[in-house]
Amino acid sequence: MTEPTGITELLLSRIRDVADYPEPGVVFKDITPLLADPGAFAALTDALAEAAGRTDATKVVGLEARGFILGAPVALRAGLGFIPVRKAGKLPGATLSQAYDLEYGSAEIEVHAEDLTAGDRVLVVDDVLATGGTAEASLELIRRAGAEVAGLAVLMELGFLGGRARLEPALAGAPLEALLTV
Repeated sequence: MTEPTGITELLLSRIRDVADYPEPGVVFKDITPLLADPGAFAALTDALAEAAGRTDATKVVGLEARGFILGAPVALRAGLGFIPVRKAGKLPGATLSQAYDLEYGSAEIEVHAEDLTAGDRVLVVDDVLATGGTAEASLELIRRAGAEVAGLAVLMELGFLGGRARLEPALAGAPLEALLTV
């Protein structure tokens, strides 16, 4: 097998399509082969850390759960703090929460109240931008904590779902960087 040469080719070659998961008609983008390949995972981490540098971020927020897997090494590589944004009820102590709508219902995310401050510029990192609901809620949560949104960086954008258009107002000019668009 010939090794991919560019980062786009490398990342795409390590993402597996799983047909009809989690329901018929859906093609799930499985990133576990990418995470299992240390070279590909390092290249992904480097690319997202470079995005963090371009935004002058001071902290990285990772969205539960795959955003933790990507965001923590990005923060470490970029020399920044890492803040997990969790599903409601998972963090001890004082939290700020943000509710948001899903296709069928609603959900809520939380962050520790003291983890973000007025001096912070925060880059949100996640694996996939789909419809943008969770990302939009995280941007609102960051601002409610008094911090500034530095941008959003994702491994993959599912362009056909319209998440970018939904997020434009919430980003308020901050960049949205997707390493891959499918």
